[in-house]
Amino acid sequence: MITVKINNKTIQVEEGTTILEAAKSLNINIPTLCHFDLNELGFINKEANCRICLVEQKNGSLVPACNTLVKDGMEIRTDTHKVINSRRVNIELLLSNHPKDCLICGKNGECELQDLAALARIKKVRYDGERIEYPVDYSSYSIFRDPNKCILCKRCETMCSEVQKVGTLTDIGRGFTTVVGTQYHQPMHTTNCTFCGQCLAVCPTGALQEISQIRQVIKALSDPTKTVIVQTAPAVRVALGEEFDMKPGSIVTGKMVAALRALGFDYVFDTNFAADLTTMEEAKEFADRLNGKGRLPILTSCCPSWVKFIEHNFGDMLDIPSTCKSPHEMFGSIAKTYFAEKYEIDPKDLVVVSVMPCVAKKYESKRPELAQSDEVSDVDYVITTRELAFMIKEYSLDFPGLEEDDFDDPLGESTGAGVIFGASSGVSVAALRTAYHMITGEDLENLEFAELSGVKGLKEATVDIQGREIKVAVASGLGNAADLLNDIRRGIKHYDIIEIMACPGGCIDGGGQPFHHGDLTILDQREAAIHQADREKATRRSYENESIQKLYQEFLGEVGGEKAHHLLHTKYVLRPKFIEE
Repeated sequence: MITVKINNKTIQVEEGTTILEAAKSLNINIPTLCHFDLNELGFINKEANCRICLVEQKNGSLVPACNTLVKDGMEIRTDTHKVINSRRVNIELLLSNHPKDCLICGKNGECELQDLAALARIKKVRYDGERIEYPVDYSSYSIFRDPNKCILCKRCETMCSEVQKVGTLTDIGRGFTTVVGTQYHQPMHTTNCTFCGQCLAVCPTGALQEISQIRQVIKALSDPTKTVIVQTAPAVRVALGEEFDMKPGSIVTGKMVAALRALGFDYVFDTNFAADLTTMEEAKEFADRLNGKGRLPILTSCCPSWVKFIEHNFGDMLDIPSTCKSPHEMFGSIAKTYFAEKYEIDPKDLVVVSVMPCVAKKYESKRPELAQSDEVSDVDYVITTRELAFMIKEYSLDFPGLEEDDFDDPLGESTGAGVIFGASSGVSVAALRTAYHMITGEDLENLEFAELSGVKGLKEATVDIQGREIKVAVASGLGNAADLLNDIRRGIKHYDIIEIMACPGGCIDGGGQPFHHGDLTILDQREAAIHQADREKATRRSYENESIQKLYQEFLGEVGGEKAHHLLHTKYVLRPKFIEE
């Protein structure tokens, strides 16, 4: 242990502790910008580029608190005129090379640089130096980059390269011309970016934002010739309330449905219905492979970022992911066929909108493999949890005060197995519940696996099916997925079923969710709410969903059959590999 004094308060801390960490233990707040700590998810950004966290040592020198380790007997001040003035100067220098379009910036109200400027009471920037103008990259369907708003904190680069191990974003240039971007300034859509959105989730400014489709949705809602239906992902209902100052983890399903009706959607459905449908098809595929009809392990395929990641980096393993479409794409396919036929709607006049916790779903909805035809896509528009909150606020709805409403039929009924898709391990657990029944004819009694709970990056469990030990692995975060698949490729590990989600913790931490700003207790509360919603369901196994049973009887035929395979399954694309092992 080391004894240090901060603002005349003495404390003992472990060797290797930073000044910032020591100050936090004394409830002393040191403002930061580039620093970001998600240690439980394997992410710590200690670039010390912004110099906002400078503190004064006893000898009068200034050092960054975020990456300076304490020494025995060290005396630190965070509240001197020298510290405050240096902080103000560094904020002003950042502002001097930053656009002043805060009022129309998508990050307005969530921008950490904006918050620091307000904290320092900066009313005028005294430094008017040269500025570099970069083109804004709107090339992708999911994320746009505005390098002019980049402050070189490198949070996005750390997340992309070290946590997700994708390596799309990197610093380019030297000195004043340095900017974080893509290799050779390629447009985002031509890179190996998976569009997971974790970069924009940690970006402190508006340099990285989602491509909004709010205006397209409003235009569709205003068109009397269109029937506009909406589906909502499981993770949205446990996070949306945060945008209205409700407690993290509040389950707002009924209020969310009421808000969507008030916005003018003709039908409000639940993606959980399609999650149950996905479970049926995926469980059947797993059971078939277990009986020798295909290669194990089976990899879940619900996450579009993960799918694009394996297409780029593990081309030799493209035969092991499940061929099932993701739930919201399955929903779109059923909506444009079964639902359209049932209600005598021309699929060209049916608009399907998905409310997702994920920005990659925007890209996924444009994949040509996931379309009815050149003219009809399974899903037309995708908006994130944050975008839905913006719409609710724009329409002046009192969200906390709304009376709860129910989803429409027939695509609104779901089981607890559908809702757990929103958290890491949910897809694999749902599949096991149903696969066990398909193989044994009995119900799996243990519906929960404690070993698979939590936001840990890699989790393992086993389940006995007719004397055979089924090994399950769950990975969240693409870096963890890469490590796991490399171990399988080298024969170091073996599993029967593997679930992978690109975002750490699963969809509850999706790139389109309300920003948690590093408070991981929020993820714990969202996950707890997902499992609470599962336990409160009258039925918790997908094959118990009567609407799913009716869908197969009336329209699809047998589970995994020819028609089901045509409408609910997809294929994968071998893509260029950018990052070597």
